[in-house]
Formats: sequence, structure tokens, C-alpha cells
Amino acid sequence: MVSAEPDNAGAPAARVVVLASGTGTLAQSVVDATSDSDCPYRVVALVSDRDCEAVTRAGAAGVDTTVVAPGDHADRAAWNRALTDAVQQFEPDWVVSAGFMRILGQTFLEAFPSRVINTHPALLPSFPGAHAVRDALDYGVSVTGSTVHVVDSGVDTGPIITQRAVDVLPDDTEATLHERIKVVERELLVDVIAAAARGRLHIEGRKVYIS
Repeated sequence: MVSAEPDNAGAPAARVVVLASGTGTLAQSVVDATSDSDCPYRVVALVSDRDCEAVTRAGAAGVDTTVVAPGDHADRAAWNRALTDAVQQFEPDWVVSAGFMRILGQTFLEAFPSRVINTHPALLPSFPGAHAVRDALDYGVSVTGSTVHVVDSGVDTGPIITQRAVDVLPDDTEATLHERIKVVERELLVDVIAAAARGRLHIEGRKVYIS
């Protein structure tokens, strides 16, 4: 079980490292929330697997950035160790995967047990994987959404923290549907990180609740 006393009154802001691989709009929302004086966390670094817009955005916001490129390492295991080392140096309380397009290895997950959070643009366990929005459209569902979950060794199989539905409109394309899901994702992720930072996130096996 992972838990803490609710609200953590008087505690220092929780340290968050964000993992991102793409445009960084989701990571940007996590960083932007810290401008609120009541925000209980601060983003101490953004770590990426490539030089991308997410890195540029974080740097512009004054956040430390590090790139750990898979091509710079002998194999996946070596890259996972390097990624683990890169994140550990920032001593995070929580690690947030915000559009990070790599599977995190066991070495990484063991270094941050039950402290890695991810968002997924579907209502898990439906439509896991990298093409969730496209898969939902192809299947013909009328409702999809966003899931925030704890990362485990599977692909989008970790304990679910929270979910919110998004209607699929008759004229939706992958781009239009994904854009509406992203709006929900940003809100959910910031809310979950804040709850975790305040010690209100409780994980008991596959059951997760926010007190």
C-alpha cells in the first residue's frame, strides 16, 4: 500500500519529474499549474528520449531538461539504466509520463515503485497501446475518454487512478477526437499529481482511491 496523511499541511512541494517525447502540450499543462501559489508540487526536470518540442517548452519555462536517447546506448536494458540514473539525480517524489512514447523497463519501475503516473487517451482496459484514438474510432464506439493510471510492467495495464468519458461525435476524425481527449487529459493529470503531492493518493494492489 502507498499512502500518506491527507493534505500534507506544511510539507515542502513534492518534486515531480516529467517524461515526454513529443510536442509537450501535456507536459506544459503540468508545468503551467505550478504558477498557482497553492500548487503542492514543482516540476524539477523534464526528461526525454529525443530532442523535441517538449524539451524546448520545458527549457523556456526554466525547467531542467535531459535527453536520454536510445541510440546512444548498446541496447534497451542499457538505455533503461541510463534513463533511471537520469531521473534519479533529480530525486523525484513522483514521475509523470506525459506523452512519453517508450516502454519503461523493470529497472526503472523498481527505482520508483508505485510512483510513476501515466495518461492514456482511452478508457482502459479498452484500446491500450500507441493508437488508442484511432482504434476507438475504427471500432465504432460512441464513448471513449482518458485514463490516468499507475505504470506497471505491462502496456497500459497498471492500476487505474481515475477516468473521464469523452463522447465520439459522428463527424469526428482522429485529430478532432484526440484534441477533445487532450483537454480532459490535462485536467485529470494535473488533479491527480496535486492529489498525490498532498498525500491523498492511496494504492492498494489494483485498487486506487483519492481521499
